[in-house]
Amino acid sequence: VDLYDYKPQLIKLAGQEVPASFLKGIKTSTQGGVGKLFASKRTWKQHGESGAWFSDLLPNLAQHADKMAFIKSSVTVGATHDISILKLNTGGLNPGRPSLGAWIHYALGTANPDLPAYVVLYNGKREPTGGSINWSSGFLPAVYQGTAFRPGDSPILYLDRPATEAVSQQGDNLNLLKLLNEQKDAAYPGDTELQARVRAYELASRMQSTAPEAVDLSKETEATKNLYGLNDDVTKGYGTSLLRARRLVERGVRFIQVVSGPTDVAGDSRNWDAHTNLEENHGQHARAVDKPIAGLLEDLKSRGLLDSTLVVWTSEFGRTSYGQSGTGRDHNAWGYTQWMAGGGVNAGYTHGETDEIGLQVADKSKAVDTYDLHATVLNQLGLDHLKLIYKHQGRSERPTVVYGKIIKELLA
Repeated sequence: VDLYDYKPQLIKLAGQEVPASFLKGIKTSTQGGVGKLFASKRTWKQHGESGAWFSDLLPNLAQHADKMAFIKSSVTVGATHDISILKLNTGGLNPGRPSLGAWIHYALGTANPDLPAYVVLYNGKREPTGGSINWSSGFLPAVYQGTAFRPGDSPILYLDRPATEAVSQQGDNLNLLKLLNEQKDAAYPGDTELQARVRAYELASRMQSTAPEAVDLSKETEATKNLYGLNDDVTKGYGTSLLRARRLVERGVRFIQVVSGPTDVAGDSRNWDAHTNLEENHGQHARAVDKPIAGLLEDLKSRGLLDSTLVVWTSEFGRTSYGQSGTGRDHNAWGYTQWMAGGGVNAGYTHGETDEIGLQVADKSKAVDTYDLHATVLNQLGLDHLKLIYKHQGRSERPTVVYGKIIKELLA
């Protein structure tokens, strides 16, 4: 309700109690009750031939409105960060299921044997909420888990050969390690953790020559760097992650997940979790991501990569249309916005809508759950979520469990 979902009725009713009719059928706040209706203070405008609404928090991204397909009827289960982020990534509410990226790695393999097939990039001072469990391979073999690239000039830890070790010595050490691991593997066949560790050593050895170049931005033109906002301290962190993501796309990495990390706002390093001080929080976070995301879409388009690259913008949930602490919003699992671009989506289309105040999905038949999103993403990668099977403990497991439907209206 502060970025994409313009609600004139919310502005009209601001300061009033939430009418009971709008609360019907939902479990409300996890944070201490329902506050009064809280209107967005943003200026709104329609953009492109599609007429998509954007607030003034996203002026650069708004210029790409006709490249995007919106899902304004998104729903999830739970309204706490750890649970909802886990569901966003794995579909499950408990640890143990593979992430979507792991399923895609399992199904499609790698297009570049010298780089990981599944990479996670994040900016900010710490890992995303929940950490590595969100890019876990779950019950799939461990080799399919994601590889995290950290912020900064050296995103891959321990990649460089120690100065005290000669190339030949490193090769001898790796050969010895391989021999010992093969002996261990023979003694304990089927140990996927060990097999993944062996492959990780082999990949790490190859990455010593390929990975530094893949994440090195020095060869990019100044115009390209500026397109992603690398010339501004506010946008540099996220822009660097997205520019590295584009370089990884060019080098055949199958699945790239980029997480918008914490940015200090008045001493508060929470993400977009604005229970208080929403104006300053969202203002700074939106500025940090707006230009880089717009730059990514423009760059992919100009290089002829957008049609073959599916871009998905999402979060674990949205924010309520009622206020909290006077200046913030609570978690909203009942109606929020996601969007997709490129990759054969129906650009300019908007699927579903929320009610008049932006609190929950208006037409439940158009509600899009995480499993529906995953099924649609898999479809665009040429994968049928009903036929992508892995046998585990006597069960035929699939990414969407026994749920999920492809949102066909989103497809071109």
